[in-house]
Amino acid sequence: MQLDSRQLAAFAAVLREGSFEAAARSLHVTPSAVSQRIKALEERLGRVLIRRASPCVATEAGESLQRHAQQLQLLEAQALAPFGMTAASAPAAREAQEALPLAIAINADSLATWFVPALAALREQHEVCLDLHVEDQDHSSELLRQGRVLAAVSAEPTPVQGCRVSPLGRMRYLAVASPAFMRRHFAAGLDDAALARAPCCSFNQKDQLQARFLRQLSRRRLNPPQHRVPSTHGFVHAALHGLGWGMNPEALVAPLLASGDLVEIAPGRALDVPLYWQRWSLEAEVLKALGDAVAAAARSGLRPMRTPPSAGVAD
Repeated sequence: MQLDSRQLAAFAAVLREGSFEAAARSLHVTPSAVSQRIKALEERLGRVLIRRASPCVATEAGESLQRHAQQLQLLEAQALAPFGMTAASAPAAREAQEALPLAIAINADSLATWFVPALAALREQHEVCLDLHVEDQDHSSELLRQGRVLAAVSAEPTPVQGCRVSPLGRMRYLAVASPAFMRRHFAAGLDDAALARAPCCSFNQKDQLQARFLRQLSRRRLNPPQHRVPSTHGFVHAALHGLGWGMNPEALVAPLLASGDLVEIAPGRALDVPLYWQRWSLEAEVLKALGDAVAAAARSGLRPMRTPPSAGVAD
């Protein structure tokens, strides 16, 4: 069965932009045209592909098609590159935007520290439009499984089906707090009772770094009060102002530790999170360039793996 390229482009645009109206703007057509193309595609396949919500998301049937649509965009861009053309300038896709959209999953702490130079390096080589999905490193591989992104920084060393994985390095986290917080909550030492009472910060419900660190310090299951602070830099400010202690990237808090504005609650104890690069097993030049740029940025911004595992591929 051959699928209509304009219908696929409309389908991909709705999921990328989150609504039929935004997709229409990106494709320079009317919302009615987008709606008609999606309806025709769903009728042809006999499945509902998009859940009309805010934002629009793919149904289970639509997830595999979403991945297929993004792969076609990459392959088309690869094929047209020697002719000085983009996928958007091809006759079948004149309505699409000029820059090739690339959806990438990245954890907030990497985005705030070492990852952006990789994106800048990629942009020097390829005309791309970046669509970053901020997701916890322990959950980003799920976006690959769903077909929502083509690459991800992940804590998962096992390749997702259809993807390849390579090690990036270790992001070190330090448990820090303000000196005033330490005097108020840990003046008598870092025992279980004090750890259970002293408030900590967490990024969101998926953030397990503080719980993992507490397991290093105590054999008891401790459940201290938590403040939800869904911002990497907000996390640092929360510690500075004595809101709670928290696990912060070493790269961000090192200057504050040196100045004495922050202190480690357990000096000499750190938490290292190994990070991996997972991306589709697709021979596209832009994916290779992206992987090379990410690897170079990781070498500069992350600690090396203790025992680097070999790269793997899941077919």
